[in-house]
Amino acid sequence: MTRAALHALLSHWRRHPGQLATLLLGIALATALFSAVQAINAEARASYAASEATLSPDAPDHLTSPAGRIPMQTFLALRAAGWQVSPVWEGETPEGLTVQGYDFLTLPMGSLPDLAPTLAQMPPSALITLPPPQWAAPESLAAAPQATPAPGLAPGLLVTTIDGAMSLAPSGAITHLLVAPDAAQPLTRPPLAEVAPTLTRSRPQGGAEIARLTRSFHLNLTAFGLLSFAVGLFIAHGAIGLAFEQRRPMFRTLRALGLPTRTLAALTLAELTAFALVAGTLGLALGHVTAAALLPDVSASLRGLYGAALPGQLAFRPSWAATGLSIALAGTLAAGAGALLALARLPILAAAKPRAWARASARSLALQAAAGAALAAVGAAAVPLIGGLPGGFALLGGLLLGAALALPALLAALLAAAQGLARRPLAQWLWADARQQLPGLRLALMALLLALATNIGVGTMVSSFRLTFTGFLDQRLVSELYVTARSEDEATRLRAFLDTRPEVQATLPIWHVDIPMADQGTGELYGVADHPTYRDNWPLLSATPGAWDRLATGDAVMINEQLARRAALGPGDTLQLAPDWKPQIVATYSDYGNPGPQAIVATPALTRHFPDVPKLRHGIRVAPDNIPMLTAALTDDFGLPPTALVPNAEIKAYSLAIFERTFAVTAALNALTLGVAALAILTAMLTLSTMRLPQITPVWAMGTTRARLATLEALRTLALAAFTALFALPLGLALAWALLAVVNTEAFGWRLPMFLFPAQWALLFATALAAAALACFWPVLKLRRTQPATFLKTFASER
Repeated sequence: MTRAALHALLSHWRRHPGQLATLLLGIALATALFSAVQAINAEARASYAASEATLSPDAPDHLTSPAGRIPMQTFLALRAAGWQVSPVWEGETPEGLTVQGYDFLTLPMGSLPDLAPTLAQMPPSALITLPPPQWAAPESLAAAPQATPAPGLAPGLLVTTIDGAMSLAPSGAITHLLVAPDAAQPLTRPPLAEVAPTLTRSRPQGGAEIARLTRSFHLNLTAFGLLSFAVGLFIAHGAIGLAFEQRRPMFRTLRALGLPTRTLAALTLAELTAFALVAGTLGLALGHVTAAALLPDVSASLRGLYGAALPGQLAFRPSWAATGLSIALAGTLAAGAGALLALARLPILAAAKPRAWARASARSLALQAAAGAALAAVGAAAVPLIGGLPGGFALLGGLLLGAALALPALLAALLAAAQGLARRPLAQWLWADARQQLPGLRLALMALLLALATNIGVGTMVSSFRLTFTGFLDQRLVSELYVTARSEDEATRLRAFLDTRPEVQATLPIWHVDIPMADQGTGELYGVADHPTYRDNWPLLSATPGAWDRLATGDAVMINEQLARRAALGPGDTLQLAPDWKPQIVATYSDYGNPGPQAIVATPALTRHFPDVPKLRHGIRVAPDNIPMLTAALTDDFGLPPTALVPNAEIKAYSLAIFERTFAVTAALNALTLGVAALAILTAMLTLSTMRLPQITPVWAMGTTRARLATLEALRTLALAAFTALFALPLGLALAWALLAVVNTEAFGWRLPMFLFPAQWALLFATALAAAALACFWPVLKLRRTQPATFLKTFASER
């Protein structure tokens, strides 16, 4: 009996291969979108772990300076005093590679574990020959064709000798010194504080710090992956519902022949499990392809925002594959659970009556709406109770799921109101029929609601961010030209040279040191000149009266929004910047795109407390028409290389390019989610097309033509999609507010203003109608082509 029942269940798929393809496609798409995000996150975690692993217990300590660079004289003084230290020169090539130059003859053991086997096989003479040896990751060889491949190195990093680094990146500097273990140090060496009191000895930071900084970025990706997975499961639910609807007579027959409900449910579960494993495997392959396509944008975003580097190629990792298969299996069983439960609860003879199923579904609308309201309330309460990113994501989840659950009840009420306003019998039937079909379409409409609300919310967030960020760049990048000297001597001569140029309106120093700030990690302390450029353009969020005058005196400081929020500081508080320097905070300012703390003080105060601050970079105020003349003078007369001069337009373009690539993954997931929602409507329409004949046939028999019936079917679908889009608008705006005011504030430390974009809403509304029209095209065409004999058979069928 069991074998015969299984054969009967599987025979349905042989007769309807299109339904089988739809079911497998739904599961595969859901798994692909989720596993793609998991694959990217797994690759990032592996990269951070590899970076952390390079910091073995044998890795040497670092000596660093608050100025960010160590003078050669300090290094020579330490060596003369007996300290076994080795310099590391860091800079950037014109091709955008980060160069690290090492003195391999004095390099402590454990400094470069990725190159240790290679260095062990090289004779010492090979490390001092010309041209200097170079190593880079395989994906970076295009920018460094002379380098030897070194798979263990991070992408975008070029390792060479210190002489080679000084040649490739002359504007670089000695950023830190590697300290040999204490066992290798002379016992008679003087204390560090006597030889180099400005240097600090510490363990190097590695992948763990990067992982902490990027946690919010990957959490956002995971959230979108889960949303895409949920929407994709609606397709699977529609296909399963269609199969259950068409197999009701079979279920009734099998039950009547004595097959126990438990056995029937077990066979169906086994069937769904097999489909989940097959489709999940296909979804993993699709997810791998999707992740490989999105990885360059994600890598560029992480490098631009956090300085984190990901490999250029995606590796297959069993962890995300196992997670993808598990979630595919769980999701498929969840998609089929409702149909199985409804089947188990209905009497045998009711299993072939569509109205019995419709009534069973309609009774749950009130409970579903109540559950939605409860979820929304729980999400709202999570923000003050839980706080942080978990509270923000709980708010997003509560809003989205609560609204999705409440949607059918809202649509039912709206359709009832429309039916009450209708005067013609056919119009009344149209709205009543739409209410009757709502239980079968509700999951597809919920998917559409989630997709549209997500597009509205994320689109509003991204557009608000773009508008704010563009204005922010215009405020912060006011100087028309940015110039970087290659040495302190050259910087002194550069300032003197600029003072003689009549076209130069002002030379603004851009000097900073990296120091600990309010227990929030290392931050940037900048010095600014007392000039109208800052007073007129700097984006202050809150300030005390006369803030700029106080700052110019040297006894005040302004901090960025990130530091103010995370350290709970504001105007009137004080901030410890040095052991003998604790100025008062007079203002906070916006600093979008910066994940870390930052503060600004008067330039004289900065140089007084940090005399070794690098004084290489300057902003030049000059009339735009005079930029070419000044550029020619700096390169031809003064002798600066062209790479040392950067117009502000180039910096803005680079910053905006990072911005666009940062949200490229979000845009791709949004588009995929909306496409999946359209496919969910198609599967739901195909499901209902089988159930529709008993309701449509009496209307046809009373004289309504098939063409008009098809038109009414299309109008009904478009009306439901339009109503859903109208409900999606306030939900999307609430989602945008939650993203801007809660999630982004917790993730990055800054809060963005929210702008409204009605043109985007109109475009999405039209997109929703177009998706619904495409989804109902085939079912409507099928209805229009239905033969009269098929309608007549309905009166004689078992229904």
